Amino acid sequence: MASTSAQSAFNARLFEKRFKRSETDLFGMLERLYGARDDYGAFCAALKDELAAAWDARPDDLKWCDLERDLEPDWFQRPDMAGYVFYLDRFAGDLKGAASKIDYLQDLGITYVHFMPCLKPRPGDSDGGYSVMDYRAINPAYGTMKDFERTTKAYHEAGISVCVDMVLNHTAKEHAWAQKARAGDPKYQDYYLVFDDDTLPKRYEETLVEVFPNHAPGNFTYYQDMGKWVWTTFNEHQWDLNWANPWVFLEMTQIMLHLANKGVDILRFDAVAFMWKRMGTRCQSEPEVHMLLHALRAASRIVCPSAIHLEEAIVGPAEMLPYLGRGEHDGREGNLAYHNSLMVQYWSALAARDTGLMRHVLGTHFPPILTNATYATYIRCHDDIGWAVTDEDAGAVGLDGRLHRAFLSDFYEGVFPGSFSKGALFQHNPDTGDKRISGSFASLAGLERALEANDPAAVDTAIDRIVMGHALIASFGGVPLIYMGDEIALLNDYGYKDSPDHAHDSRWVHRPRMDWSRVSALAASPKSPAARVYAETKHILARRRATPELHGGMPTIIADTEAPELFAFIRKSPAASVVCIYNFSEHWTTIGRAWAEEAGAQRFWDQLSGQPVFSDGGQIKLPPYARLWLA
Repeated sequence: MASTSAQSAFNARLFEKRFKRSETDLFGMLERLYGARDDYGAFCAALKDELAAAWDARPDDLKWCDLERDLEPDWFQRPDMAGYVFYLDRFAGDLKGAASKIDYLQDLGITYVHFMPCLKPRPGDSDGGYSVMDYRAINPAYGTMKDFERTTKAYHEAGISVCVDMVLNHTAKEHAWAQKARAGDPKYQDYYLVFDDDTLPKRYEETLVEVFPNHAPGNFTYYQDMGKWVWTTFNEHQWDLNWANPWVFLEMTQIMLHLANKGVDILRFDAVAFMWKRMGTRCQSEPEVHMLLHALRAASRIVCPSAIHLEEAIVGPAEMLPYLGRGEHDGREGNLAYHNSLMVQYWSALAARDTGLMRHVLGTHFPPILTNATYATYIRCHDDIGWAVTDEDAGAVGLDGRLHRAFLSDFYEGVFPGSFSKGALFQHNPDTGDKRISGSFASLAGLERALEANDPAAVDTAIDRIVMGHALIASFGGVPLIYMGDEIALLNDYGYKDSPDHAHDSRWVHRPRMDWSRVSALAASPKSPAARVYAETKHILARRRATPELHGGMPTIIADTEAPELFAFIRKSPAASVVCIYNFSEHWTTIGRAWAEEAGAQRFWDQLSGQPVFSDGGQIKLPPYARLWLA
């Protein structure tokens, strides 16, 4: 066994190697952001000291994980990666409860869990936990940091990686920094964007958008006790941080490394688009945002290279792709970003029974492959659905963008004639016509209406829509994320209206508590919607694991079937291809065998069902909402 001094020398040498590897990425960005400041030298020295201290504090088991993932850098792109997203209290009560549910997740085939906001929030309304007052403490309702460490260790031993949220744009106004700022401390007032009068806020407001116009209009709040205005993009209780101050970067880097040292594998950076402010712009996705995220990634690669970054930027394709690294940031920024466009286009094509817009958006704006990064694919999440369809993309396929967005909102609210859906409006803005939608996967896909109507055929159709969605996100390319309860077809929960903290926010309609009684009944009621969806979801993830072409590093090439109801893409590997075909209508249709052969199909074997695929008169028959992974 190595002596303590030898081990210490090895650790020091390894740190220096890692530091040299990422030094240019780190300080190359920071020099451009902060190099003109008089305190830049002191900041750089302090930062290196903090990196070394975090490395020294890193537990040995996590250092071994760092080495393993350095040798296998594609670990998060592999087809055995499948995610599950939940609020701890709604899934299992607390951290100890979450540890007791590992068997359930393993049975489903999950290898990645996202504990929805679990850091200590402000009391009362905390924007679902995203108004954080202490980044180094766990929400007391969930347990302690020791409980968190024990739980992450249990998940790691089960082969499951852990993701947690770290909000980068703002803190709660109750955070210690904000309290000191409010008390008049100039050092901490410079941690935020604080103004003596409303002259500059009014100028900024000319080009800013309102995120929550209904219950949090405007982007600034006046505090009588301070006699000052504070930038509050999201809510009055969420104060925007001043990332133009390098000491904010240092503080947040310390927090990031602290969380990684507690066992976090995936750091989900929340609200990243808003981090840098520039007069005359929307103050979203400015170039400096990508410099900051590039530098944070470099700091992680020095201290905790097994931890990766998921950057939450729910924006259009052109604005989203840079968060996965473009240009000088290629391969050096985020490892994961939400494929919001895939989610929006799934719902759009489902309502229209037409995949033309889907093919155009996904085929035009997204590259077939990314460098050291991949997508987080999903059909639903904890948030609302905003119809991110630009007028230009709509026009390219003969649609009016404004009308199509309005159609989608009406359809999924359930007020459009013939709609199968049942959702709720979120943040309707009459001035812009923006109408976002809340609702669970099952309710939006038609199961709630079908059950209310006691219509077995409509139930079958709704289940097919849900299963097709899960097959789509499992095959498209990236890490599929299943939102808690979607695997057992949980419906909308209207009880949120009875909670004072939730009643103003319709997103709580799709944040139900996990129904463990329904889980317990799966085996006894195999024909129930819950059991059928669960069995199909489990099967999809198992088939994904067995299909190497679905590795996130393999290209995804959008194909044109010339059939409006069909969406198809090719997953290419050096050895073979899989042609994935989806029918977005409730009608039988066909696709030519010759088309499939030209796309790369060779054996005419469905990797998903494990059955041969036959053609009749040169045509492959596809049932309603078919999902076909053609080898």
